[in-house]
Amino acid sequence: MVAGKDYYEPIKKEFEELFKAEGESYFEITAGKRFTNKLKEEIPSNRNIIYTFLKKASPDITGFLRTDFGARFVVIEIKDAEIELDHIFQARKYTYLFDARYAFLISTHEIPVEVKELSKTAFILRGLPFYGRLTLVQFDKVAGSLVDWYEENPFMQDHYWR
Repeated sequence: MVAGKDYYEPIKKEFEELFKAEGESYFEITAGKRFTNKLKEEIPSNRNIIYTFLKKASPDITGFLRTDFGARFVVIEIKDAEIELDHIFQARKYTYLFDARYAFLISTHEIPVEVKELSKTAFILRGLPFYGRLTLVQFDKVAGSLVDWYEENPFMQDHYWR
């Protein structure tokens, strides 16, 4: 069984609701699956090389937010474990492959203080200037909801959506 698989659907629904307020969006569970045509149509033809790399591994959930500038990709990686450095680099990999504007690493465990401290010095949560940040999120398995965001909840910040 894939770690975190039980949480794909409830987390996908949470993000569909959150992104609904920002405009037209679409999400699908892509872990170990082929991408649907709806998602493929949004990937620019000059980026089709990413399929070569996605055959071995793909984000747990992939989607996009439609804007005046086209589709802005969203990647979501889910871990039923405490966040480790390798998880962050895995989520970053997907961010770069998709040229994703929004990236989320979800854990069913509390966000470790060590990861927060490292991100202040090594900037592991930041992308290049034209990328959005990788946001860490804790998913409460009992409540079935997103309960903690690091560094901040982007849905509470207007500057993320400009």
